[in-house]
Amino acid sequence: MKKFDWKTDEEYMNYVGPLLQTKEVQQLENYTQHHFSTRLEHVITVSYLSYRIAKYLGWNQKAVARAGILHDLFYYDWRVTKFTRGTHAWIHPRIAVRNAEKITHLTELEKDIIIKHMWGATLCPPKYKEGYIITVIDKYSAVVEYFGHLKEKYDAILDKYVRSRSI
Repeated sequence: MKKFDWKTDEEYMNYVGPLLQTKEVQQLENYTQHHFSTRLEHVITVSYLSYRIAKYLGWNQKAVARAGILHDLFYYDWRVTKFTRGTHAWIHPRIAVRNAEKITHLTELEKDIIIKHMWGATLCPPKYKEGYIITVIDKYSAVVEYFGHLKEKYDAILDKYVRSRSI
């Protein structure tokens, strides 16, 4: 995945900088998300890529950027914690909204984006077009984060093979 310098994007940082400074969001650094990234790295990636797409399309990039940072604001290992009613895909967005509301005011659009970002694994689609950006980028990011390490292994094997065949 191409890395963008989100830290130097002034408009983006105006939207999410105050959220990134909270201890609640910073705690996401303590959780592994998709085996090879932290939850904080994941939410920043989802937020920034989604923000850039929304900006390009002329959609509400502020809501997308903020909801992207807050969409996985929960504090448990989703591979271990099991729920008696509902699945992680259904429960964690609701927990994220509750946690987000403790640190910032959420618009209805931001709430809907967060709650519905697991569409595909859940049945209710986003109400707003901006929600589809986060939904798609969240899945894309998960795949890249989870399987990205395989590219490094593949490149190393290929490099070793090519070197062994060189004259």
